[in-house]
Parts: sequence; structure tokens; C-alpha cells
Amino acid sequence: MSFIDINEESDFSYQNLPYGIFSTESDPSHRIGVAIGDFVLDVSAVKHLFSPEIRATCIEGQTTLNALMGAGRPVWTEFRKTLQRILGKDDASLRDNAGLRASALIPATDVTMHLPARIGDYTDFYSSRNHATNVGTMFRGKDNALQPNWLHLPVGYHGRSSSVVLSGTPIKRPLEVRKFLKDGD
Repeated sequence: MSFIDINEESDFSYQNLPYGIFSTESDPSHRIGVAIGDFVLDVSAVKHLFSPEIRATCIEGQTTLNALMGAGRPVWTEFRKTLQRILGKDDASLRDNAGLRASALIPATDVTMHLPARIGDYTDFYSSRNHATNVGTMFRGKDNALQPNWLHLPVGYHGRSSSVVLSGTPIKRPLEVRKFLKDGD
């Protein structure tokens, strides 16, 4: 349970603490934030409440979540437990420090969210039979669209990291694809 008053309809309860990268108009630096209720906890403002190892490797100077994501399960567990302690009703470090609360808990309406990771490359998977069949039809024709192995193991393909953008980013998509025909066809 958190000391922060959270509407029970909120997607960002004490049990669901999603991480992200944000900035504010008054501080345009990109930094780690954690949504809770109608606020974003500025992790850099409470970094002194984390272990020195996590501070050094996952918080200080980080403009993406890459270092945290790459740190492994023991660090993820400690990071989340520290957040839950800081935001919990029984810990006084943030709850009873009005100055720290004012700088660390920023109204969500006052933040700008950013792409949370540097994405160098990725593999995507055909997640549905329709998806695999539609793509297979483009490459192999209707009669050989779905390869037999698709039913027995995940089929991955190389994705374009340039296609990963923040939600709400306008994307110009092609209107159509045409097969170029020779004169008389």
C-alpha cells in the first residue's frame, strides 16, 4: 500500500509501477520515471535512496532504460523493491519529506514521455496464423503461404529498428504497392 492517494480506477497503482523516460518543461533532460497514480516519480530525485551499485549503473546519467534492462533479474528485483519501499505507506523517506515529495512526484500532466530505450535491432515473430499466411502469400503465393513449421515452432524475422517509435508519433505509410507491368500486360 502506498502513502500516495491513488484513484482505484488508475492504471498505475502501487502494484503496477511502469518505468519510462520523461522530461519536463522546466528540466528537459531525459531521465527515468515511474508512474504511480496521477504522478511520475522522478527516480533521479530519489536516487540517494537506492543502493550505490544501482545508482551508479542504472540511474545516474541514464537517458534510457537500456542499462536497467541489461542489468539482470537481481538488479530488477532490488530496483522494484526499493521503489515499493520508497512509495510505501510505512517508509518515511519520501512520505514525510515535503520538499523531496515536491521535487520527486511530478503531476503526470506536466511530463513529456520519450522512447524508453535505444533500439539497435530486434527480431519479430509471426504472432498469428493470419499474419503468417498474409506475409507468406506475398512471398510464396497462396498455395504455399503457410510453411508447415509455423504450426510447430515460433518463426522469427528481422525487424527494422527505425519502425519503433513512441506511441502517437505520426507515421507516413505507403498508400499502395503496385506491380510494374510491361506495355500490353
